Amino acid sequence: MHVILIAGGWSDEREVSLSGATKIHSSLNELGHEVTFFDPAEDFKNLLSTAKGADFAFINLHGTPGEDGLIQAVLDKAGCPYQGAGAAASYLTLNKAASKEIFEDKNIQTPDWQLVTPVQGRNAELALDLPVFVKPNKGGSSLGMSLVKKAEDFPAALDKVFAMCQSALVETYIPGVELTCGIIGGKPLPLVMITPKSDSDFFDYENKYAADGAEEVCPAPVDDAITKAIQEQMVIANEALGLTGYCRGDFILTKDGTVHLLEVNTLPGMTPTSLLPRAAENIGLSFTDLIAELIRLGMEERAG
Repeated sequence: MHVILIAGGWSDEREVSLSGATKIHSSLNELGHEVTFFDPAEDFKNLLSTAKGADFAFINLHGTPGEDGLIQAVLDKAGCPYQGAGAAASYLTLNKAASKEIFEDKNIQTPDWQLVTPVQGRNAELALDLPVFVKPNKGGSSLGMSLVKKAEDFPAALDKVFAMCQSALVETYIPGVELTCGIIGGKPLPLVMITPKSDSDFFDYENKYAADGAEEVCPAPVDDAITKAIQEQMVIANEALGLTGYCRGDFILTKDGTVHLLEVNTLPGMTPTSLLPRAAENIGLSFTDLIAELIRLGMEERAG
C-alpha cells in the first residue's frame, strides 16, 4: 500500500512525534509499504490532496493538531483510512475536563478537579485542597505541568499553562503507584508500572523520554485483582469515549488499593521508550507487528 506517515506538527510535542516517526517509518518499509512522510507544519495546504492519493495514513502526532481530531477530519473527507480514534472521539478525549466528566458518568473514579480559564485568570480561587497538579487541559507528555504545594505558587502555575493552552486543569494530587493500561482492538494489554527517578515528584517529560528516565516494569507487579479492575475500567472508558483501534490510559493506585483514572491518550507515544509498544511486546507483538495490527484495524474500520 501507499502509506502517508503524518508526523511533526506544530505542538510542543513536535520532537516526540518526530522521534517516534523514525521507527514507524522503518517498520512500514519492513512491511513492504511505499511510504510518504508528511509534516502538517510544513505542508498543511496539501494534506487533503496527498491523502486522496494514499491508501492509508499512519498518524503519529501529539497534542494539536493530531489528538484534537483535525487531521482525522481531513482524512475522512479524503476517504483515506487511518489508525486509531475518529475526529469526534479524539476531540473529546484530548479535553481532560470533558473526559473526566465521562469517567464520572460511568462511575470510574478520577481525582477531584476544577477547570480554570483565562476568563477567571491567574487569581482564580483554588477550590481543591493542596497539593494539586496544574496542567494544560489539552496536551500531553507532562509539558507545562506543575505540582503546587503552596497556595502562593498557584498563580504562577496558571501562568505557565495559559502561555501554552487556553485552559488549565487543576487536579488533586493523589500519592500512589503510577500504572498505565493500553488497549488494542478493544482488548486490554498487560499493565506497566512506572517509577519516576528518585529526584522527581512525578512522571515528567524527562522521565518519559530520557534514556535514563523512569523505571518501567511490564507486566506490573500488582495483584491480579488490581490488574483486572484497571483493565475493566479501561475497557469501559474506551467504549464511553467512543475510541477505536488503540489507546492508553494512565492510572494511580493508592496504598488502600483504590484506583484512579487520570486521562486517556488516543495517539500513544511510539518512541523506543514508549509504554504501549512495551506492553504489546509483552503479549508477543513486536513493534513492526504492532504497526501491522494497527493498520489492519484501521482498514477494517474505514476502508471501503
